[in-house]
Amino acid sequence: MAEAGKTRIGIIGVGQMGHGIAFNIAKAGYPLVFLDHPGNQPVDDLLARGATKAATAADVARQADMVILCVTGTPEVEDVLFKPDGVLAGMRAGTVVVDCSTAIPSSTLKVAQAVEKAGGLFLDAPMTRTPKEAAEGRLNLIVGGDPALFERCKPVLQAYAENIVHAGPIGSGHRLKLLHNYVSLGFSAVLAEAAACARMADVDSAVLLDILAKGGGDGVVLGRLRPYIESGDTGSFRFSIANALKDMGYYTTMAQETGAPHGTAQAIRDTYARASQAGIAQAPVPQIIEYLAGSEPPPAR
Repeated sequence: MAEAGKTRIGIIGVGQMGHGIAFNIAKAGYPLVFLDHPGNQPVDDLLARGATKAATAADVARQADMVILCVTGTPEVEDVLFKPDGVLAGMRAGTVVVDCSTAIPSSTLKVAQAVEKAGGLFLDAPMTRTPKEAAEGRLNLIVGGDPALFERCKPVLQAYAENIVHAGPIGSGHRLKLLHNYVSLGFSAVLAEAAACARMADVDSAVLLDILAKGGGDGVVLGRLRPYIESGDTGSFRFSIANALKDMGYYTTMAQETGAPHGTAQAIRDTYARASQAGIAQAPVPQIIEYLAGSEPPPAR
């Protein structure tokens, strides 16, 4: 249950990642209010720990010293902040807004300016890892913002994160998150294409996995896709193709805005786009192998 005198936390976005964040914040004794939304995961465990619901984002902000945003991306962040009953409408002077989403950095700077103009403070704190680690309180956070504010907020962040890095000024967290996801999702697309080619060339997938694991293909991405290649198990990588496409789109936007090369990134984005257009947007990333191999994806399990 909530402990008296602790920072009051609001969270918007109690989905697959946000639920784990919310649960661990409540478990750590922080008073918690969350936006009641049809996209939330079941919240009985949050209510049992003393958390309360709010009908609008403005109501969340009115009851919180810190508002954590855990929504899909830039359009959702802007909507939940700027709409008439959004966070800015209910925020008090000194409220801290922590954006855990994956977002376009140029938008992050505009959002931060709007929050500060309204009297608030801002950190971008995107996360890596999966819903499993979110539930366990072991996320990685990449934080951009004022160093003193980062230190002040760190005890709350430690309630749901295992590794927390201060990356630099506002926007640094989102820039690094996109760089991270480009590498991770790029490796995933390369491995998926190789797995599809192996299947079509009658190469034993077990031998392929063994060769990769003992050579230059070993790593986190192989560990995530291996269960699917072996047995169709998507449990270790439930990130959707739609989200992969979104993140690759954000990365290419960032690269274009900064004048950075992005030809490889564009090709990877196009791979996810074609799979999404083929009707498997909500399938987990490993099932892109079926699309690339010309097969029907089995039900995720």
